Amino acid sequence: MNLNTLQAFRHEVYGCLTQAADALFNSVDALLTETQAQSFPELSLSPYFQRRWCSLYEAFEDGRIDQQRLRQVFVRYVGQPPEGERLWLGIDATSIERPESETSPDRTVVYKPTVPKGCKPISYGWQFSTVVVLPTQPSSWTAVLDQQRIRSEQTSIEVAAAQLRALSPLLSGRPIVASDRWYSCAPFLRLTEGLPFDKLLRLKRKRVLYRAAPPATGKRGAPRKDGERFQCGDQSTYGEPSGTWQGHDAQGHPVEITWWSGLHLPRARHLEVTVIQVVRPRASGKKRDPRESWFLWDGPADAEVAEVALGYRRRYGHEHGYRFDKQAVLWATPRLRTPAQFECWSQVVAIVHNHLLLARPQVPAVLRPWESRHRPASPQQVRRAMGKIVAQLGTPARSPNPRGKSPGRPKGARVRPAPRHEVIYKTKPKPKKRRHGA
Repeated sequence: MNLNTLQAFRHEVYGCLTQAADALFNSVDALLTETQAQSFPELSLSPYFQRRWCSLYEAFEDGRIDQQRLRQVFVRYVGQPPEGERLWLGIDATSIERPESETSPDRTVVYKPTVPKGCKPISYGWQFSTVVVLPTQPSSWTAVLDQQRIRSEQTSIEVAAAQLRALSPLLSGRPIVASDRWYSCAPFLRLTEGLPFDKLLRLKRKRVLYRAAPPATGKRGAPRKDGERFQCGDQSTYGEPSGTWQGHDAQGHPVEITWWSGLHLPRARHLEVTVIQVVRPRASGKKRDPRESWFLWDGPADAEVAEVALGYRRRYGHEHGYRFDKQAVLWATPRLRTPAQFECWSQVVAIVHNHLLLARPQVPAVLRPWESRHRPASPQQVRRAMGKIVAQLGTPARSPNPRGKSPGRPKGARVRPAPRHEVIYKTKPKPKKRRHGA
């Protein structure tokens, strides 16, 4: 990778900005280089933002981005697997909290992970679903391929499936999708059925699956739809495993892996999956370091199941990438009013994130005196050096044209308060009650 590739990437990204392109691209360069900014307006202090601070807000009020074209650019530059390896994708949803933004429409109840014990882990705001390329070693060096907001009438499962469906014709090979336990459900498996992806999904410890139904007996009544019960964590239901493996993980700790094939979920009986048990005897047994973990493998049964199960640790890089985007790149900081404005800002954050990934091989990291020189460079350390690189590459954005003094509002104009919007609560579908005699 050289600077010519990075420059070509910048020009193709600029072509994806269909409205207010110059101001939006100035925002990209400002976010890429202004590492000391702690608020949204401070980005205008960057020498690469050629406009006044108020143009930041105008850029996201008027700006438009061709998301389909941007997705293609991301896949072309950062979505290609290393030679001889399979691509690992991570898909997850994260919350952007807006608890007091009454003028922002389409807010829903969102999960809040860091709350004191005993408090409800909920807040109000927006949710975004992100598909990333996972690095070999868990770190913030993920590559964003697609980022979409989950609207109030959608679920994270539906948006994730739509994202994979849009990415499937752009990716080569057969990538592995790794995700958390919220996606190990029948609706996600059905919606992604037939797509060229293998899926490794985490399972709850007490999840129940079933084996294939036994043949019909010929007796009266409907034949059985499910076979013997299989419950994770209940050894009496395991039966004979399909395979076992013992070895060591990347840290040299002993690992025992067992798997059972030919299982299914009750709401997706036609899809056979493999359940994998990973036991780490030396683990502490705490929530973040469990001794026993369970996974669902929706892929070929003759695959290297043990190798795939050990590769799940890559998924933790997705969390590191989210943390970098929110803490360093100010993803959750701007108080933009409408969802469309924040969606545009989210795409700008993804562009900056991928900028740093492309620049990593060519840009020497800038370290603080207390930072270790023996560890791989972090995205923030590379970001500190991007000011010189952007000056060397130049910008495809045009300089601003002076417009003169604004006439302001007409005399006697009345400014009405912005409309208020209630939080939208998603209700879970209730099971239908069976009538007597039915």
